[in-house]
Amino acid sequence: MSWQENYQVWAQQPDLIPYIKQELDAIATDDAAKQAAFTAPMSFGTAGMRGVMGPGIGQMNVYTVRQATEGVARYLDTLDDAAKQQGVAISFDSRYHSREFAHEAAHVLGAHHIPSYVFDDMRPTPELSFAVRHLQTAMGIMITASHNPKQYNGFKIYGPDGGQMPPKASDMITDFVRSAKDVFAIDVADETQLRSNKLLRIIGEDVDQPYLQNVESVTINSELIRSVGKTMKLIYTPLHGTGKVIGERALRGAGFENFTMVPEQAIADPEFPTVPFPNPEFSQAFDMAIALGKKEGADLLVATDPDADRLGAAVRQPNGDYQLLTGNQIASILLAYILKARKQAGQLPSDGRVVKSIVSTELATKIAAAYGVEMKNVLTGFKFIAEQIHQYETAHDHTFLFGFEESYGYLIKPFVRDKDAIQSTVLLAEVAADYKQRGMTLYDGIEELYATYGYFAEKTTFEEFPGVDGADQMAHLMSEFRENAPTAFAGNQIEAVEDFSTSVKTLADGTTSSIDLPQSNVLKYWLSDGTWICIRPSGTEPKVKFYIGTSDETDAAAQQRLATYESALKQYVASI
Repeated sequence: MSWQENYQVWAQQPDLIPYIKQELDAIATDDAAKQAAFTAPMSFGTAGMRGVMGPGIGQMNVYTVRQATEGVARYLDTLDDAAKQQGVAISFDSRYHSREFAHEAAHVLGAHHIPSYVFDDMRPTPELSFAVRHLQTAMGIMITASHNPKQYNGFKIYGPDGGQMPPKASDMITDFVRSAKDVFAIDVADETQLRSNKLLRIIGEDVDQPYLQNVESVTINSELIRSVGKTMKLIYTPLHGTGKVIGERALRGAGFENFTMVPEQAIADPEFPTVPFPNPEFSQAFDMAIALGKKEGADLLVATDPDADRLGAAVRQPNGDYQLLTGNQIASILLAYILKARKQAGQLPSDGRVVKSIVSTELATKIAAAYGVEMKNVLTGFKFIAEQIHQYETAHDHTFLFGFEESYGYLIKPFVRDKDAIQSTVLLAEVAADYKQRGMTLYDGIEELYATYGYFAEKTTFEEFPGVDGADQMAHLMSEFRENAPTAFAGNQIEAVEDFSTSVKTLADGTTSSIDLPQSNVLKYWLSDGTWICIRPSGTEPKVKFYIGTSDETDAAAQQRLATYESALKQYVASI
């Protein structure tokens, strides 16, 4: 149907939820808003769905959440009864409608006689992943838009291992979601009835405690924490999100006592009033933490995003200013500490493996190699790291030591199967204590790594493609890179091209080899000077991302090389 017809279907619904009816009436004379909301249904993929909240088939609202959950329920209906009765764990963040969406999901599942376990209040995404494993549910649902602005929300799905759903199962769920065409005809059960029939159970502290007990196992040197970490000054901000529920308890449980939460940002406010983008990648997310850190002389500042799966950090420099670390830098310093500490303790396994995404720093590869540890590269998306962990545990051929993505996501211990900023906060505090004991900061630690392994520089940029034609424009851009392939960037020849859509690596002389990874719409170029450039469409947002990684003998040279490649890439994209 046309967007006009879709709009009329909604406008003529006699029992539309009152607040949604009000939102619909508010755009009655705004054709652009109606076209955006009613042209196409929300995209549902391996990461679930994410979008702006509002009425319509193309936005996040009660009815599209019901539709998504109906797809999940129909998928679970295909499993045997024992698996189906394992039920679904559900959590949510601090955003507008998140609690409502979580309970609506439980009502749809209940109509299919599928049990649900809903948290009593907001909890982090990593705790939802843990809950799936701890309660042995068949699936998990997390209501969150992660680090997006306040007008967004999302619906993430997790498999029985606690990782995001693998492509095959996710594709089945997507088909079921699309088959539930009439969002107003989806059956929902009454919550009171579900409670009395034990098809909806409220969970909370009974999951918090075992999760926190597992988080305590992340620390490596308890004596270091008792002697240095206990007094080291730390500032923590949950950026108005779920980290406030668990983060403070996790730090105290690990033995860190001298920390302060940014009070204004420890309020679960869906307006995110102190940060326009509640994303620890952005410097403005640290403005309040920096002001408080300077006042209290803090050694380390840590911020987690609203669903507490991403972590950013800033460290004090000798002049009292704070330096923000990149996701690659945080991952590298965490990895170096894990390997050093485990080796010193005689706990570094001979079959150890580190897992990172193909767009993350090669510094980590050099660090791992220095300790005789193998690095495994996977596609972007933490579900692929989770798949590797599952494979190691099943085949008993490797021991997982650490996993990360450059986008500020890290996993230390696999009792969670998604990136976990709570684990990372605790271990990063321990790493900071280790450097403090040596009279150094984390920034000094990064410089020490660069001095040992070379100066690495990475950058991620993107081109946005909003609107109804966005998907076609993104497809055209990727097609141009393939059909009119560049042979050089910034005067340096491309020595190899990895096309993950065909799983083929092609060298400059035409020699080809296969790539042992799932097929995906991603291109990666390796340049003659060791630089790499990667291009991929985002799985959750209307943008194409460009990643550049390079290195040199000095920081200035690495940064200059990075800037040169960034400029060359922009020129090439502009010419398409």
